Amino acid sequence: MFKRFLPLTMLAVLVGALFACAPKQKEKETKMTAMEKNLAKYAEFELTSDLSHLSDNQKEMLELLFEAATVMNKVFWKQAYGDKEILFDQVDGDTLKYVKINYGPWDRLDGNKPFVDGYGPKPKGANFYPADMTVEEFEAFDDPNKKSLYTLIRRDDAGNLKSVWYSEAYQQYFERAADLLVRASELAEDEGFKKYLQLRAKALLSNEYQESDFAWMDMKSNDIDLVFGPIENYEDQLFGYKAACECFILIKDQEWSDKLTKYASFLPELQKGLPVDPKYKKEMPGADADLNAYDAIYYAGDCNAGSKTIAINLPNDEEVQLKKGTRKLQLKNAMKAKFDKILVPISEVVIDPAQRKHLTFDAFFSNTMFHEVAHGMGIKNVIDGSGTVRNALKETYSSIEEGKADIMGLYLVTKLFEMGEYKKGELMDNYVTFFASVFRSSRFGAASAHGKANMMRFNYFQEKGAFERGEDGTYTVNFEKMKETMISLMQDILKIQGDGDYEKAKKWVEKEGVIKEQFQEDLDRINDANIPVDIVFKQGSEIVGLK
Repeated sequence: MFKRFLPLTMLAVLVGALFACAPKQKEKETKMTAMEKNLAKYAEFELTSDLSHLSDNQKEMLELLFEAATVMNKVFWKQAYGDKEILFDQVDGDTLKYVKINYGPWDRLDGNKPFVDGYGPKPKGANFYPADMTVEEFEAFDDPNKKSLYTLIRRDDAGNLKSVWYSEAYQQYFERAADLLVRASELAEDEGFKKYLQLRAKALLSNEYQESDFAWMDMKSNDIDLVFGPIENYEDQLFGYKAACECFILIKDQEWSDKLTKYASFLPELQKGLPVDPKYKKEMPGADADLNAYDAIYYAGDCNAGSKTIAINLPNDEEVQLKKGTRKLQLKNAMKAKFDKILVPISEVVIDPAQRKHLTFDAFFSNTMFHEVAHGMGIKNVIDGSGTVRNALKETYSSIEEGKADIMGLYLVTKLFEMGEYKKGELMDNYVTFFASVFRSSRFGAASAHGKANMMRFNYFQEKGAFERGEDGTYTVNFEKMKETMISLMQDILKIQGDGDYEKAKKWVEKEGVIKEQFQEDLDRINDANIPVDIVFKQGSEIVGLK
């Protein structure tokens, strides 16, 4: 006869199993809640622009550039993490979404802490070096190409270190990208852009990028712009030697660009006037630099990982900078998104109500623009002639250089106001907006070069009395004191760079490039207000209306 009821012993086992699963279920729910909070750090924003003025050929070319951008995305995954498919198989849902934002299992907005079970700290050298390689082993490694921006360090069959050129390591990807760039060049209507695309394709296969950098500098009239290939070295936090792959696809905003053109001509004069010993400003930036505004319609790879770039200063090649200067690209739509969605709400938490009127988008735009201008100024080679500042300062270079660009950018705005050449709003707008931006950028985490630079500057400002913190937790900028502090900080940084003083830079970054208790409390108040930390994009052909 069939029994409709389970024996008591079996029922007890089942009930016990259910209770045993309850903590795990609760743990899962807690993790999901935490992951939802992580995703809420990013405000979604659509990358779009008016393409009505583009020809059919230009729109077809954009499709090829979108495809090429996805190739750079794949290569950056390999540089930042390794085989992404293995990681993707381990996670799903919100965790997978967050993995994709971070290009790995480490939270770029939280000091690169792992957020996927089973992962330890992120390797400082990402995937550019063997995980088991020591600094001493690298220093003893005798290879003239080991510090190249475009080599990976790997082990040979005997376990010894070897350099592998990017063109070899990423051959199938670079060949595909080069083919797409050549095909895009055939549709380009601007001769300068056509030349750049062809030379950039060639560079991917030869590891020689300087000729294409010069061609990129010579472009003046193209409606579409492209930043493409291995460029920035922020991902390499071990030495800062290796360039990570990325891609920006940009549409020029001609109206805003016309407003910016005149400032480029002032760069040599401003360099001469820097308030430092002549030996720290003897290099003269090229006068052929230009300033332009763009709408970004695609980010891929390095620039899309974690916090998003809103302005670009390139090329990084010191020789190109000295001969031609740099191009400063302001990504207006992404910049406006950060101002509206993040900076304004932050100011309502940490800026004294009497000074909030000084927070303006024009000031945010000009501070960001002259930050990029400042990257091309100062000094690129140490004064004793032994090499570049980048190589001398090693892993500290990015933090020191970002700090220089921040503070020198504010100095340049100040000088142009004093010269009567910049007349947007009040100079106080720039100082208050600059100070409020410290809180915005510091939320990227002290693991990033920008985060370290912000904390070093905030702690320096605090020591010099450039601001006051009220009992209500809001800050008031002391204009005259901040102006004095701005100059002394810039002088300190240029001396470290010019002297190539690695030990001093290292001690400064380690001591002051950290978030201290009071500042963390302020960040906690900002976080409690549910203000996003950064932005994440919806982007591609459909978003811009090509499909």
